[in-house]
Amino acid sequence: MSEPHGILLQLESVTKSFDGFKAINDLTFYLDHGEMRAVIGPNGAGKSTFMDIVTGRTRPDEGTVKFFPTGDTNVIDLTSLREHEINRLGIGRKFQTPAVYENLTVWNNLLISLNRPRDLWSTITYKVTSEDRDRIDDILKTVALDEQRNTQAGYLSHGKKQWLEIGMLLAQNPKLLLVDEPAAGMSDAETERTAELLLSLKGKHSIVVIEHDMEFIRRLGQKVTVLVQGHVMKEGSLDVVSEDEEVRSVYLGRKREKKVAA
Repeated sequence: MSEPHGILLQLESVTKSFDGFKAINDLTFYLDHGEMRAVIGPNGAGKSTFMDIVTGRTRPDEGTVKFFPTGDTNVIDLTSLREHEINRLGIGRKFQTPAVYENLTVWNNLLISLNRPRDLWSTITYKVTSEDRDRIDDILKTVALDEQRNTQAGYLSHGKKQWLEIGMLLAQNPKLLLVDEPAAGMSDAETERTAELLLSLKGKHSIVVIEHDMEFIRRLGQKVTVLVQGHVMKEGSLDVVSEDEEVRSVYLGRKREKKVAA
């Protein structure tokens, strides 16, 4: 069966206010199946609220949020679903601070994250299958933690905890990965490895990466969306958006020079 093409995620004319402040302001955003997108913007630009809306933590005041998991013929209104229902559709989110089970081994963290029935009876009667073991082995290799499979997660470095959490998302077999500042707090070597890891997932999954580290964004080499005041200011390659005068002024802090009359 061929992979679906076209739009996977569609936000149109989305607005969200908190106590009169528009965190998201007439936002329109499209992401294709298999695409990786980097989202950048200054503090308060609406990046976290954008992710909250997609994952159902926050409902928009206006606009539409649609998900096309198998192509244009199957459209799902995400604003009508709860957070856990959206997660089950195949939308996974990794927060900036790693959320792993520190008292469990790396292997067991992946085991409990596998995409399987979660009702009480299924949990009680569940037995690990050979397919489960193969799947975990594949993920361990993908996230470069094969040698740490029996290590208690709490003893991992910050960077490796980030990789483990990405692995835990992969265990759920998501269609869309939302990754918040994956390179934060990492060494140069870990940052390089994280970029390689995310690029290896492109095509198999659609990925949105929110990041402040411009060197990391450059390593990814993907299309960039610049959010400012909850609205898309510019889209394109990093070189294109970096050279835009308005982006430089608002995001990079390079104010336009003003001529002073003599």
